[in-house]
Amino acid sequence: SYRMIKKTVSMFVAGAVMSLTATSVFAQSEGEITVGYFLEWPMPFQYAKVNGTYDEVIGKKINWVSFDSGVAMSAAMASGDVQISVSQGVPPFVVATSGGQDIQILDVAVSYSENDNCVVASGLEIDKTSASELTGKKVAVPLGTAAHYGFLKQMEHFGVDVGSMSVVDMAPAEGAAALSQGAVDMACGWGGALRRMKESGNVLLTGAEKEELGILVFDVTSAPASYVAENGEDLAKFLKVTADANAMWNAGGDGAAEMLPVIAKDAGMDEAATAETLAGFTFPSVEEQLSDKWFGGGSQTFMGGVAQVFVESGSIDSALETYAGTVNTGPLMAVKDM
Repeated sequence: SYRMIKKTVSMFVAGAVMSLTATSVFAQSEGEITVGYFLEWPMPFQYAKVNGTYDEVIGKKINWVSFDSGVAMSAAMASGDVQISVSQGVPPFVVATSGGQDIQILDVAVSYSENDNCVVASGLEIDKTSASELTGKKVAVPLGTAAHYGFLKQMEHFGVDVGSMSVVDMAPAEGAAALSQGAVDMACGWGGALRRMKESGNVLLTGAEKEELGILVFDVTSAPASYVAENGEDLAKFLKVTADANAMWNAGGDGAAEMLPVIAKDAGMDEAATAETLAGFTFPSVEEQLSDKWFGGGSQTFMGGVAQVFVESGSIDSALETYAGTVNTGPLMAVKDM
């Protein structure tokens, strides 16, 4: 999971409470929308969430429900309990749609390509100019994840034959430990584990350089296709409020300073940790999202590549022929005219 681990006990309790109250919480009238999001995953939309801007602009009551994984979000959308999921990870989205679930991407919630990468042990002194020296080396990779896809794409870019390498399936935290102990030459992962990896080595490509190669690391706002088909106007308004909050954050200055404590409190984090997390996030504008890099084809191609990695690693049975139908730019196009 890309999310920080929650206290297990409170998670089980919350799960039990959720199942007990699911019927009452989600027996909602036409005038209500239930939206899933993550705690400890600070984003500008939370400023609008706290201020009731979504309710005001859409003219409906918004119920916010927190989740601890994108997989759980998919399940809640499948059961009809949740209409919109904010910041669902692309890997869980790909797994769900590949398995036949009819959900669609509406926008790029956040891009964090600096937060997912591969790190080479310092002692090897290998950088992007000498990456061919990785041939035959031992690498820790969490198989069937976006990090796995990024690893394969980077090796392909550098002309390193993955078949020559010793690839060990390790969760990022284990990979970080193995790298620090010298048990592997390179490790791939994300989040806190990636930060620890960097203490023992260096990345080959920056986030921006990886994006140029089509290695995208992003979360999406998603919703059931049937809901999108019937509620285009509400969804356009929802995305407009999100885009405005992102623009306010991106502008920096007093606006962003006013947003930070509100976002931190809603995310259940202190301001320093919130600022540090947000520093690694980018929130592309509506125009950028509609460009070739993202919804003009880039993200659909990327999802196809991720799905292929999942099939080969046995994480999913089969991939869709194309992921073009999993992105619905209708509501986002409407935002441009609002």
